[in-house]
Amino acid sequence: MSTQVQDRIHDRRELTAVLLRALEQRHEVLDAIVDSEDHAEALTTVAGLLDTSEAYAEAVLNLTFRRLTKVERLRIQTELKDLDATLEWTSTDRPASTGRNFRLRPFTETEEDADLFRRRCVEQVDDAGTQWSEERVEKERTEGLTRVDDESAAWFVCEDTAENTAVGMVFGELSGREVDVAIWISPDARKKGYGTAAVKHSRQELAAEFPGTVLVVRAPA
Repeated sequence: MSTQVQDRIHDRRELTAVLLRALEQRHEVLDAIVDSEDHAEALTTVAGLLDTSEAYAEAVLNLTFRRLTKVERLRIQTELKDLDATLEWTSTDRPASTGRNFRLRPFTETEEDADLFRRRCVEQVDDAGTQWSEERVEKERTEGLTRVDDESAAWFVCEDTAENTAVGMVFGELSGREVDVAIWISPDARKKGYGTAAVKHSRQELAAEFPGTVLVVRAPA
């Protein structure tokens, strides 16, 4: 199964699980909505109550009364089981994939970010299979920052906000009407769901940076 297909199924699985939790906690959810001052407060409160993102909380707020029946709850439970059977892994296996304690921030010229880029470049080789030299690494970093300044690229650092640590990078490079998106996750942070979280967050960030373009995402390392 390709990474992008896996991500789409995973997104659907997370949404389905949230809807099911909302129905199981329908009394608490309804109280939270009724007690909220406005839509924004309701969104934040429901997201916190269901331990989910505001995007999924929005789907809960959009539920109609006909979705609250026992038949509907059974249908959602069945869909969740089917999705779990399809997925190679779930958010229980890779908790970072939900993106709740994850953010992208712009890559900067600080030594901290430069060191992260060097760590990424340890895995880069040239056409002859030779690891990049220090000069090549510095050249790539400098040229990348120039493209960012020229608004033909957008580089981001992936951070786990709960651990306050950098776990990877996202590179968006504009090419015509497409944005080539590459994701690198630090070796010690792999198989935890950060790649999926990076894909989710980069869609929004890069769509804002390069409106009207098509994002072409490579599989996370």
